[in-house]
Amino acid sequence: MIRLGLPTGALDVLCLGAHPDDVEIGCGGTLLRLADRPGTTVRGVVMTGATERVAEATAALDAFAPGATLQSFDLPDGRLPAHWGEVKEALEQVAGTCRPHLLLAPRTDDAHQDHRLVGSLVRTVWRDALVLHYEIPKWDGDTGAPSHFVPLTEEQARHKVKLLNTHYRTQVGRDWWDDELFLGLMRVRGMEARAPYAEGFFTGKVLLELGGEAP
Repeated sequence: MIRLGLPTGALDVLCLGAHPDDVEIGCGGTLLRLADRPGTTVRGVVMTGATERVAEATAALDAFAPGATLQSFDLPDGRLPAHWGEVKEALEQVAGTCRPHLLLAPRTDDAHQDHRLVGSLVRTVWRDALVLHYEIPKWDGDTGAPSHFVPLTEEQARHKVKLLNTHYRTQVGRDWWDDELFLGLMRVRGMEARAPYAEGFFTGKVLLELGGEAP
């Protein structure tokens, strides 16, 4: 296994989600690690969400990455493909105000139509950022084989789950919202990454700088 690192120093990170809680479920542990990098800024954007859920997401993102901000667009949950133009316009609007080093977004082949649309539009809007597509466990059973991993300690993994339960009270009690599920997936990804726990990501294009004179 080859270990690749992001450039040292502060990073501008943009997290995209179709719904409140997508970002924290998919990459909350990674946000906990990024929060330890001095000067790093985190911005979140979600396409849907009632007022209560957006409030939950705002508090949650700040808990995972202190100082993070959240922007929401009032698009219909579960119907984003029918509002392709509005989603594209929203992303273009965000792109006009930020040029992130790292972008975290849903998978392009996610079984949920809202996730899939947001993930697929990312590369048409941000062409120069490193894009890592996170995974969200669900009934559809669409987990795959990640290409990249962010290792986590047991403390970080359990802290992620604690924050999810603390801030998303509207979701606690649903049959798919389960501590063992969240920890179990991170443990499987940790085994694959030879770490206690990990989050898995998928990416379509990465430019490697190998030193020397670039073309």
